[in-house]
Amino acid sequence: MSGVLVHEWIAQSGGSENVLEAMSEIYPDSDIVCLWNDSTGRFDERRVRETWLARSPLRRSKAAALPVMPWTWRRVAGEDYDWALISSHLFAHHVNFRDPQIERYVYVHTPARYIWNPELDARGAGVAARAVAARFKGLDRRRAQEGSSFAANSEFVRRRIRDAWGVDSRVIHPPVEVEAIQSGDWEAQLTEDEAGVLDSLPETFLLGASRFIPYKRLDLVVRAGEASGMPVVLAGRGPEHARLQARVAAATVPARIVASPSDALLRALYARAAAFVFPAIEDFGIMPVEAMAAGTPVVAQAVGGAAESVVPGVTGALTTFASDAEIARAVADAVGLERDAIRAHARTFDHSRFDSAIREWVGR
Repeated sequence: MSGVLVHEWIAQSGGSENVLEAMSEIYPDSDIVCLWNDSTGRFDERRVRETWLARSPLRRSKAAALPVMPWTWRRVAGEDYDWALISSHLFAHHVNFRDPQIERYVYVHTPARYIWNPELDARGAGVAARAVAARFKGLDRRRAQEGSSFAANSEFVRRRIRDAWGVDSRVIHPPVEVEAIQSGDWEAQLTEDEAGVLDSLPETFLLGASRFIPYKRLDLVVRAGEASGMPVVLAGRGPEHARLQARVAAATVPARIVASPSDALLRALYARAAAFVFPAIEDFGIMPVEAMAAGTPVVAQAVGGAAESVVPGVTGALTTFASDAEIARAVADAVGLERDAIRAHARTFDHSRFDSAIREWVGR
């Protein structure tokens, strides 16, 4: 039986792309259909089919392409497939195939935040985004009820699927490279310059890491350091770099940015940190689990998917980041927790668990 994997667009990096890659490893003979592919070489190019948007100037702007995406997904058609595994965080679940009886399995990273939960993402707060939301809510709900089977990447997302689309779903947490993190000697893999960066850091520090974009709230990691009197390291890159650099420079505790860390350096930072601080309201949150895989306790946002992976008093602490006193208590509760127990808990989110759960769901 022939199958196809469907994904919104393939970016150079991202959590949903990692999920697609894991799916392609489970089903290596399946084609991949996407709006466009910005990660040439990541997948076998003979398997990747793009839509007309890949040849359009709209490709350069997701905001400009957004209004035509639902229409585009309805015109994919293509060859006949027996089943489709769809990775959706916007409109990919709208995809239409030649055979209306095709078995459809939709893995939902989130119902489109711009449309259904703009309070969780500032990108949905603009006038244009609100206009799109009003136009597409009914359509999105109808398309979600076209006989698909759904899986959510967290209980947090499962509840939002029910509220937005009126359908139930199972929960399959996304894959995390726990075994790889735990089996590697990451400090030994650092370049000389990276080793110098690591050695220059304070002996004890709080770590925050992600893309440098507003909703990740990395400024709250600095606040956590100030509230608890601990140095802070921020790792990542993105458009918020200058603003975060200014916040780091004004911090009342030692703080610095490690820009664009390699995988090896990031994993070495996880292992060195006293705690990993994760203030974002995420659908699931891969990085807290990666930190736990390294044995590092996590101070996570009490709202969102990270609250499902962090066990208070065992692998970390939860906080709403509402006050300095609350944040300081959470850091104190997390620092010093038993690292072997944290590593053991992280293994429940390993890549192999995802593979087994997907195979059981799809039935092949």
